[in-house]
Amino acid sequence: MDELLADLMKKIKDGTYPPGSQLPSGRALADQYDVSQSTISRAVARLRKDGVLVGRPGRGVFVAESNKR
Repeated sequence: MDELLADLMKKIKDGTYPPGSQLPSGRALADQYDVSQSTISRAVARLRKDGVLVGRPGRGVFVAESNKR
């Protein structure tokens, strides 16, 4: 999961996923990284806890507008 977290952070920092943008669905990320959806869920939960991502009920997971980089 560390590689997954590092790659997501890299994509957030390099602007692939800019502040305010929506992350792909858990299923799409699981397919992209060839991991289970539960692994994606744990990674997203950690980044949400760290303030990098925010969840919007019914809408999805988004990059925080002012995340701690």
